[in-house]
Amino acid sequence: MGLSLSPTGRRPPAAALSASQRLMRVLSLVRYRFFLYAGLLPYLLGAAWAYRITGTLDAAIFFSGLGGVVLSVVGVEAFNEYFDARMGTDRVFNPDDLPPMSIWVLILGILGFAGALAVGVYLTERAGWPILAFAVLGGFAAVFYVAPPIRWAYRGLGETVIALSYGPWMVLGSLYLHAGTLAWGALWASLVPGLLIMALAVVNAIPDFHQDRLVGKRNLVVRLGRKGGVWLYLSLAGGAFGVIGLGVWQGVFPPTALAALLALPLLLRSAQGAVKTYQKPRLFVPAIRRIVTCYVLAVTLFTAAIALDGWNLAA
Repeated sequence: MGLSLSPTGRRPPAAALSASQRLMRVLSLVRYRFFLYAGLLPYLLGAAWAYRITGTLDAAIFFSGLGGVVLSVVGVEAFNEYFDARMGTDRVFNPDDLPPMSIWVLILGILGFAGALAVGVYLTERAGWPILAFAVLGGFAAVFYVAPPIRWAYRGLGETVIALSYGPWMVLGSLYLHAGTLAWGALWASLVPGLLIMALAVVNAIPDFHQDRLVGKRNLVVRLGRKGGVWLYLSLAGGAFGVIGLGVWQGVFPPTALAALLALPLLLRSAQGAVKTYQKPRLFVPAIRRIVTCYVLAVTLFTAAIALDGWNLAA
């Protein structure tokens, strides 16, 4: 979904890459770009909130749910890579640099989503029908993010779909899975990863502004322009920190949740670089990496604070 954050180098020619090598390239993107910070952390936040309510977690359900998250993000990334390649998004200015996308990448995505659905059915039997509802919502958003006929990312709705999927739907789904209930406080907490992951989706599209516009990918950066995209991602990320502060002030979150504000300097450094380099894609990469690190640190510290509060309540 946009600029790769993995190290770049000279790519081998298409003929030199086997199907297995192409699959490994996609898997490496999944591991770095999505598993660590998109799917895993919101799931853990929901589980931490459930532990805060119940004082316990079922290990079998926890790891089954985690497996479903892994399978779903594999499906998301494989579909994104395959359909973006089919639309030519990554080939506008460098058609000879990237090898043709293998049909096996699409098959990998289908298998990932099928496996995630199977896990969802199993967990529905264990925890109730709302789990399947959350799974269907997430699957509908993920499958059609860039896939026809809907293509959320091409209609200016991709960033919102990402925010909902990795914010409220993931956190509340995880909460219900582990606690069998929903909570307004958890919905409030879900805005933290939701706003930050939406900021990541926006910032990741800024270097791809011209090629996205040329292939008709009408995302928010294309609609607002690169400068507008910078201010949007900074506002979204800043809003996430505002949610934390307001939640602590209102007593929804424990005071220890303020530890997440330790990630705020990373946002400020990202902002400093972004306003100077948003028209220069290669120079813009450090701004992206800093906001990624900001997301990981902020949500990790926030989740740890919720889990610690649950441990204190259970003690």
